[in-house]
Amino acid sequence: MTDESTIIAEGRRVLELEAAAVAALAHRIGDDFARACSMIAEAGGRIVTCGIGKSGHIARKMAGTLTSTGTPAIFLHPVEALHGDLGIVGREDVAIVISKSGDSDELRGLIDYLNRLSVPIIALVGVSRSQLADHAAVVLDCSVEEEACPMDLAPTSSSTAALAMADAIAVTVLQLKGFQPEDFAALHPGGALGRKLSVYVRDVMVVDDFPSLLESATVKQVIGPLAAQRGTVPIVDGEGHLTGVVTAGDLTRLMEHDAGFLSRGVAEIMTRDPKTASANELGSAAASRMEAHGIMALPVVRDDRTLEGVVHLHDLMRAGAV
Repeated sequence: MTDESTIIAEGRRVLELEAAAVAALAHRIGDDFARACSMIAEAGGRIVTCGIGKSGHIARKMAGTLTSTGTPAIFLHPVEALHGDLGIVGREDVAIVISKSGDSDELRGLIDYLNRLSVPIIALVGVSRSQLADHAAVVLDCSVEEEACPMDLAPTSSSTAALAMADAIAVTVLQLKGFQPEDFAALHPGGALGRKLSVYVRDVMVVDDFPSLLESATVKQVIGPLAAQRGTVPIVDGEGHLTGVVTAGDLTRLMEHDAGFLSRGVAEIMTRDPKTASANELGSAAASRMEAHGIMALPVVRDDRTLEGVVHLHDLMRAGAV
């Protein structure tokens, strides 16, 4: 295969086949899927994932996803299990066994042990009539019509389907358990992801040294604060409640069309009911709102609209919230 168009066509063929395999799974989601997710969410012990070969890689990844989203899980290699590692399995655990054929020799001893211990097995399997399926409490059909491998040998479509089903389970379980971004942050303290989920608006907002003006102020009075505070000045009423904002963009548009703009009142040009932030929300959420609306700063207000400060996109970026 040397022709460029043939190479491109082959890449597309593989992706289309694997996408179709995943899409087919959606039509199989039903009572068995709901039962499996409930078993995992309500388990009194840990979740033990198992698999051989490519299925083992998927099982290991599933254990990591479950653990990082609030459900303690561990990967158990079926061969190592029969040489001492079975000791990690407890009677309150739930096992998830992943296999394309469901009849791997390496799985038989493990399945027998799990059954003797009365540990329920959730099977993600490609063959519904198999040893694994026969001994499982719940069977999730992950079969595919064909592998993307042209020889129909290397696990491709089947491994992608199993991985997608594992992700569907993990995401559903985290919602069943009420897992929140704050919980995710607690489990991911390091790296960019940890920073993004641990920086709150209150951590970076300007509180003591930000200008705000009354609605009675003139445009001339707003020019200095605009320059000093990176182009956004909150406007408040006599009780300190936010009523609007004036931005550098507002001033620029006014200058282009009104020669006497300096004597105008800010109430005439300000944006009323502006986008705002709460001090207690994640910085990443505030940053997303700024980016979606093309603005560089948000007034920070309490529930009664009392102005508390201003948060700038650049400060959130420096803090790693973006």
